[in-house]
Amino acid sequence: MSIKNKYLGGITTSSLNLPVTPTVEYLVVAAGGGGGGTSGGGGGAGGLLTAVGFVVSSGSSITITIGAGGAAGTSNEGVIGNNSVFGNITAIGGGFGGTGHAGGTQTGGNGGSGGGPWAGVAVGTGTSGQGFDGVAGKASSGTSGGGGGGAGSIGTQSTIADTGSNAGTGQVSTITCSRVFYAGGGGGGSQVTTGSGMGGAGGGGAGGLLNLPGVAGTANTGGGGGGAGNSANGGAGGSGIVIIRYLSIYAQAVSTTGSPIMSIVGPWRIYTWTSSGTVTF
Repeated sequence: MSIKNKYLGGITTSSLNLPVTPTVEYLVVAAGGGGGGTSGGGGGAGGLLTAVGFVVSSGSSITITIGAGGAAGTSNEGVIGNNSVFGNITAIGGGFGGTGHAGGTQTGGNGGSGGGPWAGVAVGTGTSGQGFDGVAGKASSGTSGGGGGGAGSIGTQSTIADTGSNAGTGQVSTITCSRVFYAGGGGGGSQVTTGSGMGGAGGGGAGGLLNLPGVAGTANTGGGGGGAGNSANGGAGGSGIVIIRYLSIYAQAVSTTGSPIMSIVGPWRIYTWTSSGTVTF
Protein backbone atom coordinates (compact mmCIF):
# COMPACT_ATOMS: atom_id res chain seq x y z
CA MET A 1 0.00 0.00 0.00
CA SER A 2 1.34 3.43 -0.97
CA ILE A 3 -0.77 6.46 0.00
CA LYS A 4 0.08 10.15 -0.30
CA ASN A 5 -1.16 12.83 2.07
CA LYS A 6 -1.17 16.55 1.37
CA TYR A 7 0.14 17.41 4.85
CA LEU A 8 3.19 15.21 4.31
CA GLY A 9 3.93 16.31 0.73
CA GLY A 10 5.18 13.49 -1.47
CA ILE A 11 5.87 11.19 1.47
CA THR A 12 4.05 7.85 1.20
CA THR A 13 3.43 4.94 3.51
CA SER A 14 5.86 2.92 1.38
CA SER A 15 8.65 5.51 1.54
CA LEU A 16 8.22 5.71 5.32
CA ASN A 17 8.23 1.90 5.57
CA LEU A 18 5.05 2.08 7.65
CA PRO A 19 2.88 -0.94 8.52
CA VAL A 20 -0.25 -1.58 6.44
CA THR A 21 -2.60 -0.69 9.30
CA PRO A 22 -2.22 2.28 11.66
CA THR A 23 -2.11 2.43 15.41
CA VAL A 24 -5.09 4.30 16.76
CA GLU A 25 -5.70 6.95 19.40
CA TYR A 26 -9.04 6.54 21.14
CA LEU A 27 -11.45 8.32 23.46
CA VAL A 28 -14.16 6.18 25.06
CA VAL A 29 -16.74 7.91 27.27
CA ALA A 30 -19.50 5.99 29.04
CA ALA A 31 -22.95 7.40 29.80
CA GLY A 32 -23.69 9.51 32.84
CA GLY A 33 -25.88 8.38 35.72
CA GLY A 34 -29.35 9.78 36.34
CA GLY A 35 -29.89 12.37 39.06
CA GLY A 36 -31.94 11.45 42.11
CA GLY A 37 -35.50 12.67 42.67
CA THR A 38 -36.85 14.66 45.63
CA SER A 39 -33.90 16.83 46.74
CA GLY A 40 -31.62 14.28 45.15
CA GLY A 41 -27.93 14.02 44.38
CA GLY A 42 -26.44 14.49 40.95
CA GLY A 43 -25.52 11.54 38.79
CA GLY A 44 -21.88 10.64 38.33
CA ALA A 45 -20.24 11.21 34.97
CA GLY A 46 -19.51 8.27 32.73
CA GLY A 47 -16.04 6.82 32.93
CA LEU A 48 -13.51 8.22 30.47
CA LEU A 49 -10.61 6.32 28.93
CA THR A 50 -8.17 7.69 26.37
CA ALA A 51 -4.81 6.48 25.05
CA VAL A 52 -2.60 6.26 21.98
CA GLY A 53 -1.04 3.22 20.36
CA PHE A 54 -4.09 0.94 20.11
CA VAL A 55 -3.09 -1.78 17.62
CA VAL A 56 -5.59 -2.81 14.94
CA SER A 57 -5.40 -5.79 12.60
CA SER A 58 -6.21 -5.83 8.90
CA GLY A 59 -9.61 -7.44 8.25
CA SER A 60 -10.58 -7.66 11.93
CA SER A 61 -13.86 -6.04 12.98
CA ILE A 62 -13.88 -3.94 16.17
CA THR A 63 -17.16 -3.48 18.04
CA ILE A 64 -18.21 -0.04 19.29
CA THR A 65 -20.94 0.31 21.92
CA ILE A 66 -22.35 3.70 22.89
CA GLY A 67 -23.85 3.67 26.38
CA ALA A 68 -27.30 5.13 26.96
CA GLY A 69 -27.71 7.65 29.77
CA GLY A 70 -29.15 6.52 33.09
CA ALA A 71 -32.81 7.33 33.62
CA ALA A 72 -33.81 10.15 35.97
CA GLY A 73 -35.04 9.43 39.47
CA THR A 74 -38.66 10.32 40.26
CA SER A 75 -39.44 9.74 43.92
CA ASN A 76 -36.43 7.45 44.00
CA GLU A 77 -32.76 7.29 43.07
CA GLY A 78 -31.58 7.71 39.48
CA VAL A 79 -30.30 4.85 37.32
CA ILE A 80 -26.64 4.05 36.62
CA GLY A 81 -25.40 4.96 33.15
CA ASN A 82 -24.50 2.30 30.60
CA ASN A 83 -20.98 1.32 29.58
CA SER A 84 -19.33 2.39 26.32
CA VAL A 85 -16.96 -0.01 24.58
CA PHE A 86 -14.27 0.10 21.87
CA GLY A 87 -12.93 -3.38 21.24
CA ASN A 88 -11.52 -4.56 24.58
CA ILE A 89 -11.67 -1.07 26.12
CA THR A 90 -14.65 -0.56 28.44
CA ALA A 91 -15.60 2.72 30.10
CA ILE A 92 -17.95 2.26 33.07
CA GLY A 93 -21.29 4.07 33.29
CA GLY A 94 -21.69 6.83 35.88
CA GLY A 95 -23.20 6.12 39.30
CA PHE A 96 -26.76 7.19 40.10
CA GLY A 97 -27.69 10.14 42.29
CA GLY A 98 -29.34 9.25 45.60
CA THR A 99 -32.80 10.47 46.56
CA GLY A 100 -34.13 12.40 49.56
CA HIS A 101 -37.27 10.25 49.50
CA ALA A 102 -37.40 7.89 52.44
CA GLY A 103 -38.48 4.95 50.28
CA GLY A 104 -35.51 5.10 47.92
CA THR A 105 -31.75 4.67 47.98
CA GLN A 106 -30.21 7.76 49.56
CA THR A 107 -26.55 6.95 49.02
CA GLY A 108 -24.83 7.81 45.75
CA GLY A 109 -24.23 4.95 43.32
CA ASN A 110 -20.81 3.64 42.35
CA GLY A 111 -19.70 3.81 38.72
CA GLY A 112 -17.21 5.36 36.31
CA SER A 113 -17.62 8.46 38.48
CA GLY A 114 -19.56 8.26 41.75
CA GLY A 115 -23.04 9.66 42.21
CA GLY A 116 -23.94 12.34 44.72
CA PRO A 117 -25.99 11.27 47.78
CA TRP A 118 -28.74 12.90 49.73
CA ALA A 119 -27.21 15.08 52.44
CA GLY A 120 -25.54 13.24 55.28
CA VAL A 121 -25.12 9.78 53.72
CA ALA A 122 -22.36 8.01 51.77
CA VAL A 123 -21.13 9.25 48.40
CA GLY A 124 -20.77 7.01 45.36
CA THR A 125 -17.23 5.99 44.44
CA GLY A 126 -15.62 6.33 41.03
CA THR A 127 -13.54 3.79 39.12
CA SER A 128 -9.78 4.30 39.36
CA GLY A 129 -8.41 5.79 36.16
CA GLN A 130 -11.88 6.65 34.84
CA GLY A 131 -13.53 9.11 37.23
CA PHE A 132 -13.83 10.55 40.73
CA ASP A 133 -16.11 10.10 43.73
CA GLY A 134 -19.26 12.09 44.37
CA VAL A 135 -19.37 14.78 47.03
CA ALA A 136 -21.86 15.19 49.90
CA GLY A 137 -24.46 17.91 50.16
CA LYS A 138 -24.24 20.45 52.97
CA ALA A 139 -26.58 19.07 55.61
CA SER A 140 -28.61 20.93 58.18
CA SER A 141 -32.19 19.72 58.00
CA GLY A 142 -31.25 17.31 55.21
CA THR A 143 -32.78 19.13 52.26
CA SER A 144 -29.97 19.04 49.71
CA GLY A 145 -28.21 16.64 47.39
CA GLY A 146 -24.54 16.05 46.73
CA GLY A 147 -22.78 16.55 43.42
CA GLY A 148 -21.75 13.71 41.14
CA GLY A 149 -18.09 13.10 40.45
CA GLY A 150 -16.53 13.96 37.11
CA ALA A 151 -13.76 12.44 35.01
CA GLY A 152 -11.46 15.30 36.06
CA SER A 153 -12.28 15.93 39.74
CA ILE A 154 -14.60 15.43 42.67
CA GLY A 155 -17.20 18.13 43.27
CA THR A 156 -17.17 21.05 45.70
CA GLN A 157 -19.31 20.79 48.78
CA SER A 158 -21.48 23.82 49.39
CA THR A 159 -20.57 26.02 52.33
CA ILE A 160 -24.22 27.03 52.83
CA ALA A 161 -26.48 24.67 54.75
CA ASP A 162 -29.13 22.84 52.70
CA THR A 163 -27.66 23.97 49.37
CA GLY A 164 -26.90 21.42 46.67
CA SER A 165 -23.21 20.78 46.07
CA ASN A 166 -21.43 21.47 42.79
CA ALA A 167 -20.42 18.52 40.64
CA GLY A 168 -16.97 17.41 39.63
CA THR A 169 -15.56 18.74 36.38
CA GLY A 170 -14.92 16.65 33.30
CA GLN A 171 -11.71 16.11 31.39
CA VAL A 172 -10.48 17.97 28.31
CA SER A 173 -9.73 15.98 25.15
CA THR A 174 -8.10 17.30 21.97
CA ILE A 175 -8.71 14.14 19.92
CA THR A 176 -10.89 16.13 17.49
CA CYS A 177 -8.15 18.81 17.27
CA SER A 178 -10.30 21.10 19.43
CA ARG A 179 -10.39 21.38 23.22
CA VAL A 180 -13.61 19.71 24.36
CA PHE A 181 -14.70 18.75 27.88
CA TYR A 182 -16.34 15.37 28.42
CA ALA A 183 -17.79 13.57 31.45
CA GLY A 184 -18.80 16.25 33.95
CA GLY A 185 -20.90 15.26 36.97
CA GLY A 186 -24.46 16.35 37.79
CA GLY A 187 -25.11 19.03 40.42
CA GLY A 188 -27.05 18.38 43.61
CA GLY A 189 -30.65 19.52 44.04
CA SER A 190 -32.16 21.57 46.86
CA GLN A 191 -35.68 22.31 48.13
CA VAL A 192 -34.71 25.69 49.62
CA THR A 193 -33.88 29.06 48.05
CA THR A 194 -30.20 29.11 48.97
CA GLY A 195 -29.20 27.42 45.72
CA SER A 196 -28.65 24.20 43.85
CA GLY A 197 -25.43 22.64 42.61
CA MET A 198 -23.82 23.47 39.28
CA GLY A 199 -23.17 20.73 36.73
CA GLY A 200 -19.56 19.99 35.90
CA ALA A 201 -17.92 21.16 32.67
CA GLY A 202 -18.34 18.32 30.22
CA GLY A 203 -22.11 18.04 29.92
CA GLY A 204 -23.12 17.72 33.57
CA GLY A 205 -26.67 18.89 34.34
CA ALA A 206 -27.39 21.43 37.08
CA GLY A 207 -29.41 20.49 40.16
CA GLY A 208 -33.01 21.63 40.55
CA LEU A 209 -34.02 24.40 42.96
CA LEU A 210 -37.20 24.39 45.05
CA ASN A 211 -39.73 22.36 43.02
CA LEU A 212 -37.77 22.35 39.76
CA PRO A 213 -36.40 19.16 38.18
CA GLY A 214 -32.72 18.48 37.68
CA VAL A 215 -31.24 19.26 34.28
CA ALA A 216 -30.37 16.32 32.03
CA GLY A 217 -26.76 15.62 31.13
CA THR A 218 -25.83 16.61 27.58
CA ALA A 219 -26.09 13.86 24.98
CA ASN A 220 -22.83 12.27 23.79
CA THR A 221 -20.72 13.83 26.54
CA GLY A 222 -21.21 11.30 29.35
CA GLY A 223 -22.44 14.08 31.65
CA GLY A 224 -24.34 13.16 34.82
CA GLY A 225 -27.93 14.28 35.36
CA GLY A 226 -28.71 16.93 37.95
CA GLY A 227 -30.45 16.06 41.22
CA ALA A 228 -34.03 17.23 41.74
CA GLY A 229 -35.50 19.96 43.85
CA ASN A 230 -38.29 19.11 46.28
CA SER A 231 -40.96 16.70 44.95
CA ALA A 232 -39.48 16.84 41.44
CA ASN A 233 -37.62 14.50 39.11
CA GLY A 234 -33.90 14.32 38.59
CA GLY A 235 -32.24 14.81 35.20
CA ALA A 236 -31.33 11.86 32.96
CA GLY A 237 -27.68 11.14 32.31
CA GLY A 238 -26.07 12.05 29.00
CA SER A 239 -25.22 9.29 26.52
CA GLY A 240 -21.64 8.29 25.76
CA ILE A 241 -19.36 8.68 22.74
CA VAL A 242 -16.43 6.93 21.05
CA ILE A 243 -13.86 8.81 18.94
CA ILE A 244 -10.74 7.44 17.26
CA ARG A 245 -8.08 9.06 15.11
CA TYR A 246 -4.97 8.07 13.18
CA LEU A 247 -2.68 9.63 10.61
CA SER A 248 -4.56 10.28 7.39
CA ILE A 249 -1.60 9.04 5.35
CA TYR A 250 -3.38 5.73 5.98
CA ALA A 251 -6.52 4.86 4.00
CA GLN A 252 -9.96 5.16 5.50
CA ALA A 253 -11.45 2.13 7.20
CA VAL A 254 -12.53 -0.71 4.90
CA SER A 255 -16.02 -0.64 6.43
CA THR A 256 -17.96 0.94 9.28
CA THR A 257 -21.44 0.59 10.77
CA GLY A 258 -23.29 2.82 13.19
CA SER A 259 -23.02 5.85 10.86
CA PRO A 260 -19.86 7.40 12.31
CA ILE A 261 -18.79 10.85 11.14
CA MET A 262 -15.41 10.75 9.39
CA SER A 263 -13.37 13.93 9.01
CA ILE A 264 -9.79 14.88 8.20
CA VAL A 265 -8.33 17.67 10.34
CA GLY A 266 -4.68 18.53 9.84
CA PRO A 267 -2.77 15.26 9.57
CA TRP A 268 -5.51 13.25 11.32
CA ARG A 269 -8.33 11.02 10.10
CA ILE A 270 -11.05 11.12 12.78
CA TYR A 271 -14.08 8.86 13.30
CA THR A 272 -16.83 9.77 15.77
CA TRP A 273 -19.55 7.34 16.88
CA THR A 274 -22.70 8.52 18.68
CA SER A 275 -24.51 5.23 18.08
CA SER A 276 -23.26 1.66 18.34
CA GLY A 277 -21.51 0.05 15.38
CA THR A 278 -18.28 -1.51 14.09
CA VAL A 279 -15.11 -0.60 12.25
CA THR A 280 -12.91 -2.81 10.08
CA PHE A 281 -9.47 -1.76 8.86
